[in-house]
Amino acid sequence: MSSSHSSEKDLEEDVQVKPAPHNVYRPEIDVSGIDEAKLLRRIDWHVVPWLAVLYLLNFLDRGNIGNARLYHMQDDLHITDKQYLIALTVFFFPYALFETMHGLIHNYAGLVGLRVLLGLAEAGLYPGVVFYMSCWYKRSELGTRVAVFFSSATVAGAFSGLLAAAISNMDGVGGKPGWAWIFILEGIFTVLCAIASFWILADFPDSAKFLTETEHWKTWVAMGIYMGFDGPLFAFSLFTPTIINQLGFQATAANLLSVPVYAWACLVTLAVGVLANSVAWVSSNVEGSYKRSATLGMAIGWGNLNGAITSNVYRAQDKPWYRLGHGIVLAYIAIGWLCSLLFFLLLRKENARRDAGQRDEVLEGVDNLNANEKNGHFKDVQEARLEKGDQWSGFRYTL
Repeated sequence: MSSSHSSEKDLEEDVQVKPAPHNVYRPEIDVSGIDEAKLLRRIDWHVVPWLAVLYLLNFLDRGNIGNARLYHMQDDLHITDKQYLIALTVFFFPYALFETMHGLIHNYAGLVGLRVLLGLAEAGLYPGVVFYMSCWYKRSELGTRVAVFFSSATVAGAFSGLLAAAISNMDGVGGKPGWAWIFILEGIFTVLCAIASFWILADFPDSAKFLTETEHWKTWVAMGIYMGFDGPLFAFSLFTPTIINQLGFQATAANLLSVPVYAWACLVTLAVGVLANSVAWVSSNVEGSYKRSATLGMAIGWGNLNGAITSNVYRAQDKPWYRLGHGIVLAYIAIGWLCSLLFFLLLRKENARRDAGQRDEVLEGVDNLNANEKNGHFKDVQEARLEKGDQWSGFRYTL
């Protein structure tokens, strides 16, 4: 989709870095000789790959329960299909509001308790990473980077099946079943990567050692957008191995056959991200670091909370075709698509109003026939921008 820009050198397009710890803008530094493309590649290599690895592990750890289920996990824990669905559901409540020990559980209570703790521990990663990336990239650059990051979830789905098939061969090692080793080994690797992140990731551009000094209605619609793709995402990540298994394939074959499904999903995610990825779209249209973080937290939190619903739609009594589950997932996709369309139309309408001068503020010393006191009175443009954020008349929403 195309975007409208401000006539004043597109100030919002030039800089997405916000004064998180303090203002990082240094007007005394000459940046005229900077190779922007080279700088962008350097930032890409230091920011995106490791974040993608973390999200891959995040998604791997929350979804591997679907792979482990095929290796007699339910029988060993003596739980029913209904209890299994409850165990999936409880993850999403702390995950929306706010793993590694799954291999040590012995009963239903342990499974439910650990799913709650896992959801609590993972709650801040996704919205935090999107906010973090918005501090490094221009609005026009953010979409593809978030798409690469988000595609790691589909890669995790493919890896999950491969790793589960391989690790299941450890059945009986140390007196533990194969499904337990899936949780233990994948969880240990996640913990090690989490510790390494403390040294690998820089906090903000102003503190990055690899860079030199030179180098609310929207919230509610956004919640519908996130709901539209998070609901189906969680449903498929948890039940794809089971659905394939119910078509007549044994456990290992079912896990392996989930790989091409996610490989294709990865390619589609990247393609869609280049054209319009909704995560970056919402983030780039909310100005101000605190406002953006609150909006992302609400929208993504609501999207994740819907996982509590979609983790229950593929019921055992509906096998092997799971018509109810597929129907609900299609409804979620329709909601996401309609909210995206509404978001686009409303943003376009607001841009048109700003182009017509209906949002112009009164600036001291500036003669502007369109200026209106109801839009605010400021001494200069900079003050208007800082005070109003994306409500500033010069801000243009990305369409």
